[in-house]
Amino acid sequence: MIVRFVRADGGIEEARGAAGDRLLDLAQAYDLPLEGTCGGQMACSTCHVIVDPVDFARLPAASEEEEDMLDFAEGAVATSRLACQIVLDESLGELTVRVPVAARDARR
Repeated sequence: MIVRFVRADGGIEEARGAAGDRLLDLAQAYDLPLEGTCGGQMACSTCHVIVDPVDFARLPAASEEEEDMLDFAEGAVATSRLACQIVLDESLGELTVRVPVAARDARR
């Protein structure tokens, strides 16, 4: 599966992932600045991405907990999702997401 990450500067990083990969892990493997300090336990909202509207419609609905966390995400919009909650599968095929300007990398 191909994921296109549109960086805040407009550049595009094309990443290849496999079924079962979390979007956050894929972004970090490609050294993209998405903070994921919650370890997948929903303790933060800082790993959000803005999903292309066409692709957004193909994602499973966000859980109530994810929706609550997105309320605290800086720069969130109607098609924002937490990267730690998006798991790639064959139904997605290709996916395009934008890295918000507010994203930062906690590993540095």
